[in-house]
Amino acid sequence: MALTPDDVVTKQFQHVRFKEGFDPDEVDDFLDEIVVEWRKALAENEELKSKLAAYESGSAPAAAAPAPAPAPEPTPAPAPAVAEGAPPAAASAGIIELAQRLHDEHVAEGQAKRDQLISDAQAQAASIVAEAETKGREELARLDRERATLESRITELRQFERDYRQQLRSYIESHLRDLETTANASGPTPVSAIGL
Repeated sequence: MALTPDDVVTKQFQHVRFKEGFDPDEVDDFLDEIVVEWRKALAENEELKSKLAAYESGSAPAAAAPAPAPAPEPTPAPAPAVAEGAPPAAASAGIIELAQRLHDEHVAEGQAKRDQLISDAQAQAASIVAEAETKGREELARLDRERATLESRITELRQFERDYRQQLRSYIESHLRDLETTANASGPTPVSAIGL
């Protein structure tokens, strides 16, 4: 049984006491709005059917103003061919076929966009990884150069220390020899000469 606007108007709901529910006045007001819009849609449907019948018969009404062209959809698809005088089931099947085609196009478009986003993200990730690896290699090379410089400086300082110790030892030993030579040449000094 098809639902009509009159069915909506005459529908009676049972009132539930002591429980939460919708305000019956609000429900009635909303249903009245639905009925008005539904009747407009049915009247427009009937008008379009009569215009279609007049067009198909070849006697389009002269007084009828041409309908404004609808805005094209973002992804227009050709409407399925429905034979003249086809039953409503065939028209419904055509609409379902069109809807399925649109759905398939949108799904394919979404999958293509997903694949594009994934490939872009992978390319960006690869670029970031390559850049990080390059910077890491450069930093390691810089640290290796710095380490080599520091090691050569340490080697120089150790050589300087050895040379300095050697020179200091030679200097002290030469002064000790001079003292011994001087002490041996003058002989033992009497205590009275020292001033004791």
